[in-house]
Amino acid sequence: MLPNLTIPFALLLGTALWSVSAFAGEIDFNREIRPILSENCFYCHGQDPNHREADLRLDVRQDALDYGAFEPGDAEASVLIERVLSDDPDMLMPPPDANRTLTDAEKALLRQWVDEGAEYQQHWAFVAPVRPAVPSVTDPQWARNAIDFFVLSKLEENGWQPSPPAERATLIKRLYADMLGLPPTPEEVDQFVHNDDPGAYDALVERLLASPHYGERMALPWLDAARYADSNGFQQDGDTWQWMWRDWVVDAINEDMPFDQFTIEQLAGDLLPDATTDQKIASGFNRNHLLNGEGGAIAEEQRFNILFDRIDTTTTNWLGLTVACAQCHDHKYDPISQKDYYRLLDAFNRVPENGRPQRFSSRIRVGNPVLELPTAENKERISEFQANIAAAKKELDPLMDAAYEGWRLGLGSGQDLAQDESLPESLRTKLEKPKGKRSEEEKQAIEKEWRSYFQRSARDELAQKTEPGRRVTKIENQLAGYRGDQIPRPMVMSDDKPRDTHVLDRGAYLSPLEKVTFDTPAFLPPLPDDAPKNRLGFARWLMADTHPLTARVQVNRMWQHSFGMGIVKTSEDFGVQSEFPVHQDLLDWMAVEFRASGWSRKHVHRLIVTSSTYRQSSRMTEKHRTEDIENRLIARATRIRMPSMVLRDWALASAGLLDDRIGGHPVYPYQPDAVWEALAITKERDFTYPASTGGDLYRRSLYTFWRRTVAPTNMFDASDRQACRVRAAATITPLHALTTLNDPTWIEAARVLAGNCLVEADELRSQLQSAFESIACRTATDSELRRLEDAYQKQFEGFRADPAAAIEFLDVGKTSRDTTLAPVQHAAMTAVCLAIFNLDESLTRE
Repeated sequence: MLPNLTIPFALLLGTALWSVSAFAGEIDFNREIRPILSENCFYCHGQDPNHREADLRLDVRQDALDYGAFEPGDAEASVLIERVLSDDPDMLMPPPDANRTLTDAEKALLRQWVDEGAEYQQHWAFVAPVRPAVPSVTDPQWARNAIDFFVLSKLEENGWQPSPPAERATLIKRLYADMLGLPPTPEEVDQFVHNDDPGAYDALVERLLASPHYGERMALPWLDAARYADSNGFQQDGDTWQWMWRDWVVDAINEDMPFDQFTIEQLAGDLLPDATTDQKIASGFNRNHLLNGEGGAIAEEQRFNILFDRIDTTTTNWLGLTVACAQCHDHKYDPISQKDYYRLLDAFNRVPENGRPQRFSSRIRVGNPVLELPTAENKERISEFQANIAAAKKELDPLMDAAYEGWRLGLGSGQDLAQDESLPESLRTKLEKPKGKRSEEEKQAIEKEWRSYFQRSARDELAQKTEPGRRVTKIENQLAGYRGDQIPRPMVMSDDKPRDTHVLDRGAYLSPLEKVTFDTPAFLPPLPDDAPKNRLGFARWLMADTHPLTARVQVNRMWQHSFGMGIVKTSEDFGVQSEFPVHQDLLDWMAVEFRASGWSRKHVHRLIVTSSTYRQSSRMTEKHRTEDIENRLIARATRIRMPSMVLRDWALASAGLLDDRIGGHPVYPYQPDAVWEALAITKERDFTYPASTGGDLYRRSLYTFWRRTVAPTNMFDASDRQACRVRAAATITPLHALTTLNDPTWIEAARVLAGNCLVEADELRSQLQSAFESIACRTATDSELRRLEDAYQKQFEGFRADPAAAIEFLDVGKTSRDTTLAPVQHAAMTAVCLAIFNLDESLTRE
């Protein structure tokens, strides 16, 4: 029998990093054992009965005991330990062909756990958070708020020290990048760097929280999570009006709408009593899905695809769980049954939709239900159309009257018109009564019907043969086209079409099994008895104080925004396969604080950015590099390559090009020629890219039209917006540099910035300093300026040798270049500004 072992946590491969329990003492099931069982055992010995081997279930203690898997307190007599330690491939668990292998450290942990009694715990994330006590630390002066006490306590526990604070220029750039996604001006940097007021930092935070650009920056990850786009996807890829929902999100964040209200309006705004237009627009969160309008698509199949996507998106966003596999079978790891999945789906299975988009114009294809929301401009234009139609009809009416009289005279009095089946039935019914016995009202009714019948039958002929008729037809067609193409119709939710919901055999929509009605997953707190059994009840249930997941999931995403990684790394998955969080106490404290603050996201964001933890330097020491490369202990700030959307906005703002209008229709900035050409496989629709002009070319990236089939080419590493994504991917490929060095946006921004610098200062060094400060948000050192001067001279010599190249370089972009500037000098400075844009420091939030 192996002795109980004290195992250094650095050796525990496969278990949570930075596990700090004393393994010579009692093992923590959630921290040390569940990750081993979940990764290696639950797939075959978990809750899914259809995939369970040997009828052994290891995720429930009593089931494992009943089976005889282990003897609590006696590892030597336990079959589980015998199998994991076996050298016999026929006995070994996990089996060799399972592609799962336990390390020696993991085997020793299991053995120690059984010897200690093999106790189980409920998964930590499925237990409602309780506010833990703020820990004591040896250096309380370092801590500015509760976050710091939790972080410093863990650092001290592991023999670490926090990093020194970042330089003030770094801090202001960090804040602007995280909170606005825009650079501070050189003047703002200078004022902050030289401000000795102890409250200057907090005052800056408050100013940024109050900025209307705060909502724009903070909306970006929410749009990724909601899979927001401006088109449907698939072959036809019709345009939509979902930008009205996007604007609602920006406004709600700027107003610091409490997150419970933010949740309820997006999941069930249409079901609120006397729902406002804005609340109905908010429900468009669950209408941001793809819509397949291809000819071979089966409408009902597509409707179920939308439903499945709706459930996945909602559960990922609020529960932080991956439930998609329960569409076909019980979840193999988390306690989510297939029945749970379809009970939840029932609340979303009442939308009067058929799974396919309706065509409102050659460009617009959206699926009912929609809101028709004409703007003031729309109403004015419609009135103009209607006035023009009325004017043309004044000319047409006499012609119609004359034609009508001629038509009536040619009818003939002897014909039995009541039997003429070519006439409308309503008219024939009126004509059955003899002419002499008709009352005056009946005569007027017949006359009205005659005229209506004639107008319907003769209109097309007159429209073709007369100029007024052709003009009326043309304007009416223009009006119909305008209504279809220009009147916003955002897609929203509705429960106007209740349906029966069934568990589907293997998720196949044509194979219904048991009928189910709405309920919440059985392993989470129950839905209150008086709660409505619909999306509104579901949304309110998510925000209950007893709910274990919602608040944790949200504050974890806020932490991820500021530190590049959540306290729980898998921000999309808080289930049993997620890691045990190093800072669980901090996560729980923040979750409870979030609720107690009235669900104020600005409050939580303020706590994060005003903490000493956030203000640390991001410089890495050898200890950081070798012992905590992922910064799980948060012993430093994290360097984060800014998202491509932010990098584009940063370049525009640095040059003074940014058009900072808030909200509105999507815009079409620079894209490669014929970028949408591959979509034009039929003549049904023109897929020419409608490039913007004027200020629309320089709107924030948030407002760029997002086509699902061909996303904006200069927004690398962005979500494709085809599915929910709550954790951004950061890659490094040459395509990124090719974008930031060659895309017209960056070249034009460099050229405009260069011109500004040349105009503002006469001396080269001052010009270069100004350019550097505008982009990097700090003063360049003498050494850096010398290198920039060398770069300028090399570029100057190159362009002096080829003046035509200088002119060509300066002609990139739609803004007119300053012709008072010498082209060679301007081009050389432009090349240097472009190089500064591409410095690692410029691309990175430190």
